[in-house]
Amino acid sequence: MTTLPRPAAALSADEARRIALKAQGFLGAPDRRSGVRGVLRHLGAVQLDTISVLARSHELIPYARLGRVGRRAVEAAYWTDTHAFEYWSHAACILPIEEWPHFAFRRRAYRDRPHWSHDLPDGVYDQVIKQLRGEGPLTATELGGAKKTSEWWDWSGTKVAVERALMYGEVVCVERRGWKRVYDLAERAVPGALLHDELDDAECLRRLVRLAGQSLGVGTRADIADYHRLKGEQVDAVIADSGLVPVEVEGWGKPAWADPAALAAPPRGRHRTTLLSPFDSLIWDRARTERIFGFAHRLEAYVPKPKRVHGYYAMPVLAGGRLVGRVDPAREAGGVLVARQVTLDGPKAVAAVAEALVEAASWVDCTTVRVERVDSPELREPLLKEVTRALIAALR
Repeated sequence: MTTLPRPAAALSADEARRIALKAQGFLGAPDRRSGVRGVLRHLGAVQLDTISVLARSHELIPYARLGRVGRRAVEAAYWTDTHAFEYWSHAACILPIEEWPHFAFRRRAYRDRPHWSHDLPDGVYDQVIKQLRGEGPLTATELGGAKKTSEWWDWSGTKVAVERALMYGEVVCVERRGWKRVYDLAERAVPGALLHDELDDAECLRRLVRLAGQSLGVGTRADIADYHRLKGEQVDAVIADSGLVPVEVEGWGKPAWADPAALAAPPRGRHRTTLLSPFDSLIWDRARTERIFGFAHRLEAYVPKPKRVHGYYAMPVLAGGRLVGRVDPAREAGGVLVARQVTLDGPKAVAAVAEALVEAASWVDCTTVRVERVDSPELREPLLKEVTRALIAALR
């Protein structure tokens, strides 16, 4: 049985919540000078997803922290001059290019993997590499076609090969074009000083555990493992040497670790009010979200419509360091942001939800907000009044 070290500090649940908010960029003045690239480096991973409602998730993440950052500027910050690469972390994520060497352990694991869900036809892998060397960067379609049939899962041999090469680290996604990956050889896309797999697994894991702890501020073993989808035993093997310190958090009931810098600087400053992508790293771990915020959230996009409770793409609303409601948004022609369904955590949430709706509308170039269903009917009129007030204020 492993003996856990004595906690270096005891935190109240509220202190842990505030540390987490600061670590994720929602408490205190945002670093606008470093912009989107600064957000990416600070978080360590920005999750990608195919769903686009207000915008795609990787756009929503910097918006939630910085406010009305230009959407073209977001894409340019990720992909221009190879500041980032796309790889498997928490899920498919955009990662700072500086972390390329620290995913060597995962690239090695993929190379050693005995079984795959798609067969790779003989000779196709080498042909794809040859074509990219001569003609790249290219999409899978430009390489010869992504699918054998119209079924999303029925990949062509070319698509299987180029995705395998991406997992191995021989190929990199250098941008998204119409949501299609654009592939190029890693030898061209990754700076030479970073293009190596020299670090052993232990060094890679120490770095990713430390980064996860810094990005979370404070977390349990499961929280830290989940951030970059490590195994619990991988975390156990390196956490003592990661630089994180053991702490005890009121009500968590499990050992936790914290970033010592977060403990040394008590979190202070202004709270951000914003809509959150369901894939935002503040809330992507549902168990952690419920433990820290007392907020049970589930993405219902893949739930049959009759069984949805809060809506297709319900976005939690963050205000005052709390999750105070949900909005299921949509956009219509004519510059209308539609709140198809709104859930409010009581009357005190009305003003914050209205503020978040109007700011989001402005960001995506909508000039009007229409509220459809409000789960608490008695709060519908107060919400409409606050939305109107916020729209008028935004025009001044």
